[in-house]
Amino acid sequence: MKYLIVGLGNIGQEYHETRHNIGFMVVDGIAKEAGISFTDRRYGFTATLSIKGRQLILLKPSTYMNLSGNAVRYYLQKENIPLEQMLIVVDDIALPLGTLRLKSKGSDAGHNGLRHIAQTLGTQEYARLRFGIGNNFPRGGQIDYVLGHFSEEERSVLPERLKMASEIVKSFCLAGIDITMNQYNKR
Repeated sequence: MKYLIVGLGNIGQEYHETRHNIGFMVVDGIAKEAGISFTDRRYGFTATLSIKGRQLILLKPSTYMNLSGNAVRYYLQKENIPLEQMLIVVDDIALPLGTLRLKSKGSDAGHNGLRHIAQTLGTQEYARLRFGIGNNFPRGGQIDYVLGHFSEEERSVLPERLKMASEIVKSFCLAGIDITMNQYNKR
């Protein structure tokens, strides 16, 4: 069985490890743990690993956040992966820093990457792992906040939360979304 695991973010050094790129950071962590590296391909960077007979295709779209749907649609079709076997890893300002929530579907909640994916696929019925980045910004400061870097204090909680996100991704592929939501959304 194949799974498409999409970490959302923006390419380019100026966006490296910004809050908006937490999806990239999650899939980077999974690849690093597996000892594999990403290859520059059409619409994004991919890396493939196997876990207990399941093939995970990790994707970091190179389309920039607002056009993420193009990369997602391309790899779903190219790899012949059903929508139920796709997981989008995305930053979420509505959740406190480090909070992880797995959902089987939902709205884009104002997130441009999720909005473009839903428009491109014609549905919001796809799994997403929301990684809380907090919302400690003044009125009108959302763009600077999400495109900004984590503070030293925020960075101190990231390694453990990134490891937990990796566990959730693997559980999604091995145990399914319902069991994974029941196990991890309570934490």
